[in-house]
Amino acid sequence: MVGTARRCAECAVACWMQIAGLDLPVHLLSLSTGNSFMPIAIVTGSGGLIGSESVRYFAQQGFDVIGLDNDMRAQFFGPEATTGPTTDQLSRDLGSTFRSLAVDIRDEQAVRDVFSSNSSRIELIVHAAAQPSHDWAASDPQTDFTVNANGTLNLLQAARDFTPDATFVFTSTNKVYGDRPNFLPLDELETRWELPTDHEWYGGVDLTMPIDLCTHSLFGVSKAAADLLVQEYGRYFDMPTVCFRGGCLTGPQHAGAQLHGFLAYLMKCTVSGDPYTVFGYKGKQVRDNIHAHDVVRAFHEFHRAPSAGAVYNLGGGRDSNVSMLEAIALCEQITGRSLEYTLSDQARIGDHMWWVSDLGAFKADYPDWELTFGIEDVLRDIHDFNSERWLAETAAR
Repeated sequence: MVGTARRCAECAVACWMQIAGLDLPVHLLSLSTGNSFMPIAIVTGSGGLIGSESVRYFAQQGFDVIGLDNDMRAQFFGPEATTGPTTDQLSRDLGSTFRSLAVDIRDEQAVRDVFSSNSSRIELIVHAAAQPSHDWAASDPQTDFTVNANGTLNLLQAARDFTPDATFVFTSTNKVYGDRPNFLPLDELETRWELPTDHEWYGGVDLTMPIDLCTHSLFGVSKAAADLLVQEYGRYFDMPTVCFRGGCLTGPQHAGAQLHGFLAYLMKCTVSGDPYTVFGYKGKQVRDNIHAHDVVRAFHEFHRAPSAGAVYNLGGGRDSNVSMLEAIALCEQITGRSLEYTLSDQARIGDHMWWVSDLGAFKADYPDWELTFGIEDVLRDIHDFNSERWLAETAAR
């Protein structure tokens, strides 16, 4: 059974605590023979949106956190997308509970060294590092695949060899379904594409959507390979793994760029006055959006009761979704500014005309979890956290 060794060990620790008259929660204790009692969470991509949220959240839950982030986002999207300032802020805020290592997950030995030197204390791996852009993947397929697929394999094998009972959480993507959502019988409304209300997936797409016989983009392919690896290590080796196939994951820490992070970049352009280009579908393409905090809370729920080879769609669902035109209107409403934008006829290869996640499977397994941010809440959070800095940067040009 998944996690049996860990649960048995925790029982033993609990007994020792009772005998000793201590009143500490078990998850704050480590079975390590080292000096610290704190369990370790390894977070890859720790300076990014989901990674940084995971670092803060699990540090607050009593974990020591080791972050793996070599700031490849700056290589992907330019210096303005660097994760360096976020990493520095985490170090200042969290002190000794957070250690950042500039490890490239493609470096198998470096990954194994991290796992082997901390094996007795690692209880959780959150794998959020990735090359996340359709367009960038096409410009350098080798780097895209080795980061997304090979890097994931390195982490899984290290976990199998050194910490097989540790929960392995993978931030997958709905792009594993390719452009198959575009085959749905969508109706064109004034501001969005939409499914008929009587369609089986009107409430959200579930896991029965196939991934074959469609165009994924090279990014979608590399993430699908990683997704299947995570599932297979869970099922074949009975490891506690989960793939969360995310819709649009967003939040105030998102270093939005033209090629990735559309809500953050859209709000940035609205605040700064920079022009914005909407690619394809008349600006009526629909995305469900989920705040990073709600994503990481889902990670924690799974960690509390893990299973082998789990997979879920995770996004804003019917409660938090928006089209590009609707998002532009909300950004203009929140900022009191008009956005200069153009509509391009050229859609990105593999991009979705419509996506809403069915959250029913995850909610059925973890009924205590629910969304706490709606789409307007998300946009206001992005604006309030970043607008002063964006305006200062604009003035300094």
